Amino acid sequence: MSSVSASGVNPLRDAQDRRLPRIAGPSGLVIFGVTGDLSRKKLMPAVYDLANRGLLPPGFSLVGFARRDWENEDFAQVVHDAVKEHARTPFREEVWQQLAEGFRFVPGVFDDDEAFETLKATIDELDKARGTGGNFAFYLSVPPKFFPNVVEQLKKHGLSEGPGDSWRRAVIEKPFGHDLKSAQELNRIVHDVFPPNEVFRIDHYLGKETVQNILALRFANTMFEPIWNRSYVDHVQITMAEDIGIGGRAGYYDGIGAARDVIQNHLLQLLALTAMEEPGSFHPKALVAEKLKVLGAVELPKDLGAHTVRGQYAHAWQGGEEVPGYLEEEGIDPKSITDTFAAIKLEINNRRWAGVPFYLRTGKRLGRRVTEIAVVFKRAPYLPFEAGSTEELGQNALVIRVQPDEGVTVRFGSKVPGTSMEVRDVTMDFAYGESFTESSPEAYERLILDVLLGDANLFPRHQEVELSWNILDPIEEYWDKHGKPAQYASGTWGPAEADEMLARDGRSWRRP
Repeated sequence: MSSVSASGVNPLRDAQDRRLPRIAGPSGLVIFGVTGDLSRKKLMPAVYDLANRGLLPPGFSLVGFARRDWENEDFAQVVHDAVKEHARTPFREEVWQQLAEGFRFVPGVFDDDEAFETLKATIDELDKARGTGGNFAFYLSVPPKFFPNVVEQLKKHGLSEGPGDSWRRAVIEKPFGHDLKSAQELNRIVHDVFPPNEVFRIDHYLGKETVQNILALRFANTMFEPIWNRSYVDHVQITMAEDIGIGGRAGYYDGIGAARDVIQNHLLQLLALTAMEEPGSFHPKALVAEKLKVLGAVELPKDLGAHTVRGQYAHAWQGGEEVPGYLEEEGIDPKSITDTFAAIKLEINNRRWAGVPFYLRTGKRLGRRVTEIAVVFKRAPYLPFEAGSTEELGQNALVIRVQPDEGVTVRFGSKVPGTSMEVRDVTMDFAYGESFTESSPEAYERLILDVLLGDANLFPRHQEVELSWNILDPIEEYWDKHGKPAQYASGTWGPAEADEMLARDGRSWRRP
């Protein structure tokens, strides 16, 4: 006799028991573009890690779709190699064997009706053989121009709706359009086939533990929220820096640039989480409602020339090696005005944040790879110390490090040991790796599991995407008509114009 009651709840399980996390029900995943980098380095290893942690159902199935002449066995070998190289959990033969029985490969191109009929037959066969219950998520790990094509094919061949009560979901990788108009068109096409609540837009940043920790830090503690407003906060800096160039992504990157690639999604999402009001609950609808209020209240600077900066990395020595400038990269037009660095100043027109600038910056070939949110507080209104004793005292700051060394740092003034009263900045540090024994799951593990569970908490809704484009479009239009990107030496922290932008406000960028 089964120990699971009719309601699907195990009566023997104690609600206080934290050892068994959420486990996906019967389901499968179809990956379009399964031979690409994202799939090999992130998606397939994440599926294996989830299985290894016992979070996938026993009959879980993985179907790969790509234009290769492979058999199912060849596909299993490709997954095996990807898992061996990139998985974060130890390789276990018995987990692999059970998982590999559910692997199937369908060769074809996106306008090939026969291939989609084969896909339909494969899914039906897996339903019977593996007990997936008709529940499948379709992961579009393909260039955005193919999204409409694939989605329409899924509808045409009856794949977008499962039998009975089963679900079908679409998972879309960014970019979601390249401006507001294209984003609206893409949303229209996708929502014509899948209902909005079954469309999962992946922003892998939102799968990171530290990003979710912004919510825990703000709303599970009493010590931060009272000062999280214009009375105490001087300004906020959100930085995402990379120390690498564009690599082999010239075809994708040229014409897109840093602002569209990073600010429109990752950084505006981080801004929304940092600035939003406390939601009534952590239900997706409540979270989205608060994020939308923030994005809707964002105001652009009146003078875009003075408060936005774009740059391109130039030929230089970085980390002991000579690296080419952006315009010297293979496949890049020497006259390209695509930005590899972007910095913008935004304000939020509401009672909490009125008058507090939010500075967002991102760039390639900067000093080091780092993503952080720095909430910088106002100076004490009065210092009862002797002149000279607070020369080395800066501003208090709370810095949330999203990557690579995840954690939180608090900077404040402390007395220097000695007979005189000298105050200097010190830091208190919390590092994930030192405080918790279990390692954070890879962002894609969390996000794939959430897709299978139907939990939309960490996925931007289409309204958020459209509001984000609303913010960025006027900046991009201004840049198109005015001048060209400033040059900055690879390995530095961006063009001098970015420093001047903050200096005008009497501030300076934090050196992460």
